[in-house]
Amino acid sequence: MKQDYNTSTEDDHLYAAADGHYAMIKETLASREFGEGSEADTERWLRIEGQELLRRLLQSHLTLRGQAQAVVAVVGADDVERTHVRPGKRRALETTFGQVDVERTAYAGRGIGALHPVDAGLNLPEAKYSHEVERHVAMSAARLSFDATLAVLGVLMLAHVPKRQAEQLVLRAARDFEAFYAQTGFEVGSVTSELLMLTFDQKGVVMRSSDLTEATQKAAKAGRKKQASRRSKGEPSRGRKRMAMVAGVYTVAPYSRTVNDIINGLCHVRDALPRKRPRPEYKRVWASLQLAPKQVVAEAFDEADKRDPRHVKRWLVVVDGDAKLARWVRAEAGRRGIKVTLVLDFIHALEYLWRAAHVFFDEGSADIEPWVLERLRWMLEGKASTVAASMTRKATVLGLDAKTRKPVDTAARYLLKRKEMMRYDELLALGAPIASGIIEGACRHLINDRLDVTGARWSLAGAEAVLRLRSLLASGDFDAYWRFHEEEGQRSHASRYAGAEVPEVGIVKKRAHLRLVGGVD
Repeated sequence: MKQDYNTSTEDDHLYAAADGHYAMIKETLASREFGEGSEADTERWLRIEGQELLRRLLQSHLTLRGQAQAVVAVVGADDVERTHVRPGKRRALETTFGQVDVERTAYAGRGIGALHPVDAGLNLPEAKYSHEVERHVAMSAARLSFDATLAVLGVLMLAHVPKRQAEQLVLRAARDFEAFYAQTGFEVGSVTSELLMLTFDQKGVVMRSSDLTEATQKAAKAGRKKQASRRSKGEPSRGRKRMAMVAGVYTVAPYSRTVNDIINGLCHVRDALPRKRPRPEYKRVWASLQLAPKQVVAEAFDEADKRDPRHVKRWLVVVDGDAKLARWVRAEAGRRGIKVTLVLDFIHALEYLWRAAHVFFDEGSADIEPWVLERLRWMLEGKASTVAASMTRKATVLGLDAKTRKPVDTAARYLLKRKEMMRYDELLALGAPIASGIIEGACRHLINDRLDVTGARWSLAGAEAVLRLRSLLASGDFDAYWRFHEEEGQRSHASRYAGAEVPEVGIVKKRAHLRLVGGVD
């Protein structure tokens, strides 16, 4: 879409307001009265007046752009030509500098909607707030509460955005998330290391009752409080949370370690000559409350496929021992015909060892840690069955009753059921990760730090939008996403015209009239 401008002196009047304001700023700064003020006062005044100057410049630019007229017929997507030309149609636009007016020509017809080709050229949003206001609100609301967001933006920009409108802007800002990753994201063909890691976890978010899953709503009704003002002792606080599925995909170079390296790391023993650990490559983390967990698992496999379309890398999936999660991963891998290695996060297995240890030793006993670390060593050597057998044998020798030894039997069953996921000796030799630090960090960052705030109860749409924006920021994709998001706006404008082609517009330049002047031969 072309647009020509006549920027000669005849259009200088469009910028008269901006020129006058700039002259006022210079005159004020040079005045004696202002020369006696503090730098802070001057800076605050200049920020406000500077934004007003920028608002007037933007207004002048939009006024100039609004003079453009279509130079070809304006035909809508309905293949009907708009023959009624109505100049001077105005709409308000709230920008980071304050409100401006966009005055342009509308093309309409009897009984059909008007089209505004200049709007398409400017890529104006459908709503009142500019894309730049939307971007600022989205970035801030992804990190801060809505109240804090509006307080901060109220200082940094002159746009007036009520809380309800800010929530709507966040929903609008996140709407192209899935389309972005379906079409862009990781650049296929980039050089990556040989270990392809997938990792998953789940985290609860306190929701409004209407946005809980059907099963959770039933549990809430079944578990009504016995007392109106407080919960009774031991009464579960069910029926408040919806589970978010958190996923992570990245590649990483092998990093060989020994069993001693792992145990020394837990005990905070540093190597005399520390080695540089390889960093995750092209890491993407995200979470969803809206999608079923199986769908998130499928999305993660799609993302992994972009990194290894020929399936020549070693695929490893680190999980926390959740049996359902392991089933979903195996089912998706089987459906795609991909060989994956399921890895149990050894920190989760270690927690079961500690629970069993407290059956045999008092809290703080000098013997408890050596006992745990010895069995951890066996576990890291690939001897999960030996660890389970030693615990249950000790409980039997001591003659413990069923209730007392329950943590021991639970730990033994946990290890035996998952021993195929605990081949840590092979994984350490391969140089593969055996802990889920990436996904644990993602749960804290994506959910705990923003959604799990005291007193918050989220709507499903609002929580999902914030999760998407936080995921983009955490994965380093926000800037690329925003370009895509604005391009989607341009495509939306084009879709209103025949052939998805916005009519060419231009400002007709006035031609100088020649006058014959008499003279000598």
